[in-house]
Amino acid sequence: MLASFIDVAPGSDFPLDNLPYGIFAPRSAAPRVGVALGELVVDLGALEAAGLFADLPLGSDGPVFDVPTLNHFLALGRPSWDAVRARLQHLLAAETTTLRDEAELRERVFHRQSEVTMHLPMQVGDYTDFYASREHATNVGTMFRGAENALQPNWTHLPVGYHGRASSIVVSGTDIRRPVGQRRPETEGSTPAFGPSRHLDFELELGFVIGGGNALGTPVAIDDAAEHIFGLVLVNDWSARDIQAWEYVPLGPFLGKNFATTVSPWVVPLAALEPFRVAPPPQEPTPLPYLQTDAPWAFDLDLEVDLQTASMDAPHPITHVNARRLYWTAAQFVAHHTVGGCNLRPGDLLGSGTVSGETLDNAGCLLERTWRGTRPLTLPNGETRAFLDDGDRVVLRAHAERGALRIGFGEAGGTVLPAAD
Repeated sequence: MLASFIDVAPGSDFPLDNLPYGIFAPRSAAPRVGVALGELVVDLGALEAAGLFADLPLGSDGPVFDVPTLNHFLALGRPSWDAVRARLQHLLAAETTTLRDEAELRERVFHRQSEVTMHLPMQVGDYTDFYASREHATNVGTMFRGAENALQPNWTHLPVGYHGRASSIVVSGTDIRRPVGQRRPETEGSTPAFGPSRHLDFELELGFVIGGGNALGTPVAIDDAAEHIFGLVLVNDWSARDIQAWEYVPLGPFLGKNFATTVSPWVVPLAALEPFRVAPPPQEPTPLPYLQTDAPWAFDLDLEVDLQTASMDAPHPITHVNARRLYWTAAQFVAHHTVGGCNLRPGDLLGSGTVSGETLDNAGCLLERTWRGTRPLTLPNGETRAFLDDGDRVVLRAHAERGALRIGFGEAGGTVLPAAD
């Protein structure tokens, strides 16, 4: 139960069970670490300066929270993450008087979310995007290769992935410039077309933020994955489908993906999602031993996408799907990524790939939702969309709910701008 002096709106998406971490900047102040609590941000830098974390295992190399990135905290590992989470829950609880009796400290600690600027929560050194939804992979494979060859032979044996571009990962609210590149020639043997993408798309994904890393040459066993995953974010891995279709053979996505990836500003700790961990779908054939675990690594999360065009007064929901359908799991991502000796580092981001369900209403991208543009969406104002137009705003949301417990992710949103001149 929250302390009575903390002004949090009833029905908040960010209860005391959640406490997601982010980087925020109050007015005229430098960015620092905070946690979301309803309409408020709790300033961990202020709590740290007041000595309220002094007895916790946070090292001795300077401040952990009065810094503009979560990476310092992520590198400390699970004992430190758990200790800080427990201390925050204690400080914010109804029976605790520490903050209640110090008005000046409260003034420094609590900020309105509406009055702060959110920043990218971590410095992402490396970004890997997987292809974990069987429904998505089957739909896309069917479009391009036919139903008989929808899945490549390796797909059911390993979590397929590619290394993305970390420098273009941006926080929610950042506008997205339409990319420019080569497109497939109009006729066989002719010169490729060049110009702005005509088939700009979103991708609804979950992202897994790496906490403690591993040494080069030292794989992470799948049952140790939880020690290396700090938390989850929402990810929109924007895609230029026409550029991608021309360039991806033989080495995979490049300009069709590297122009922007949007993440939500709040990282939901893995610990907050324990009540919502469930068994993933059955895997057939059984994966190789290094990918096997009995732990419940799927997440019962409802994911949603809203689309709002420049002429619409309000956003319109266009897809809804549950993340528990993902065939490959975050633990398998970590085990496979490191099995050859690759070293993950604090702040690295692992994307799930597009999350889709059994029907096109549950598709996590327009490529599927409109079946490669052949079945355009009709919006409430009569407009249609096969792919995204300039001025369109896409917003991803997610929450987990069970009884009175609700865990929210905030949103990952961005508006499409015209291509650069």
